[in-house]
Amino acid sequence: MRSVQRAIDILGLLTETQPAISVGEIVRATGLAKTTVIRIVQTLEQNGLLWSTAKGYMAGPSLWRWAHLARGSWELPPETKELMRGLAQRQRETVNLYVARDIYRVCVAQQESPQPLRHVVHVGDELPLWAGASSKILLRNSDPSHLARVAKSSPYGPDYIDSLRAQIDDAVAQGFAFSHGERETGLSAVAVPVVGRTGSVIAALSLSGPTVRFPDERITEFVAALGEVAGHMTERGFDHPFRM
Repeated sequence: MRSVQRAIDILGLLTETQPAISVGEIVRATGLAKTTVIRIVQTLEQNGLLWSTAKGYMAGPSLWRWAHLARGSWELPPETKELMRGLAQRQRETVNLYVARDIYRVCVAQQESPQPLRHVVHVGDELPLWAGASSKILLRNSDPSHLARVAKSSPYGPDYIDSLRAQIDDAVAQGFAFSHGERETGLSAVAVPVVGRTGSVIAALSLSGPTVRFPDERITEFVAALGEVAGHMTERGFDHPFRM
């Protein structure tokens, strides 16, 4: 298991801003011995997960197949995309759909705001569950041990769990959640639950953008618009890993 985790950690060093990485950079980033790094990198290369270039190791061709499989599994059906697109156009803010994964929330779909100044999160990005409107929605059914880990991962430490519980309770009571500058100064968001046919929360649908465009009266409008679209999503269901 340790070797698998190390291999995953090495692949995780590749990003859009760093598409290639050298053995030396891997050693510095992971703290692993150079001989260990070389052995893991060679195994990844032999399996097509890394590709050697003059600039270092980049993502290998075998990842294309996995990426294609993931896209096919997580791609939203056309009617759901159209609902999100329409919401972004009407409300003129960015629409995101998040699901929970461990102590993170993952963006699985997005429609950008048509305005020049907008909030953009890339599909596949992981954001912390301790902050943000969508997190308050997704944590609704979390058990105490999970909440404790989320709180511990925050800048405020384990004691933040009491504040988290209060925020989650407020979101449940209101049927929506909002946030102002919790993760990023000047950024606000409003989120509502997308529930399955069993009534459990499977995703959070949100509108996000600059705080100056999120006064109280707009939040009320956003909540109504989000609730309508989330309701349609529940009625139609998803051809999705979190099938309802």
